[in-house]
Amino acid sequence: MRHTAIPGILLLLATTVALAEQVFQEPRDFLAEVFAGTPPAPRTLWLTGTVRGGAEAILGHRPRGLRVRYWLDADVPGRTAWILEEIGKEQPITVGLVVREGRIEQVKVLVFRESRGWEVQRPAFTAQFRDAQLDDENRLDRDIDGITGATLSVRALKKLARLALFLDGQVKGQKRATP
Repeated sequence: MRHTAIPGILLLLATTVALAEQVFQEPRDFLAEVFAGTPPAPRTLWLTGTVRGGAEAILGHRPRGLRVRYWLDADVPGRTAWILEEIGKEQPITVGLVVREGRIEQVKVLVFRESRGWEVQRPAFTAQFRDAQLDDENRLDRDIDGITGATLSVRALKKLARLALFLDGQVKGQKRATP
């Protein structure tokens, strides 16, 4: 009797794992959408010195890696795209962000790996970030309404929005003090 339950348990576990990762849009498709089908070559921002310190202060931990890739729009001056990740509760959330002239133009959840909090991918939630910018203390200049049951996912997206704006400022030479 015990052995007959094992395949059912394995199937249940496999289903749970499969449901945990939701790909809403592949990163390459996000970039193709942002750049009208032809993304520019990626550029690299090295996370050293004050840039690393600023990123660490925003995230509340050391950023993964020594560099981050971004895409600079040659056709629209002052516009960059970023694909960043942050842990929600236990797993990374992959987010595409577009910054134009120091303001958020678009936030889009690309891959969500948590078991709950997926509501952050809804356009009604991500629209709150549109036109947000950093204040003098590297905080968002507006409140972002939370979602019941998705507090950690909401927090992760807010961090990533701040980080994209901060990194965009570094790329464009608008140096800010470490938050």
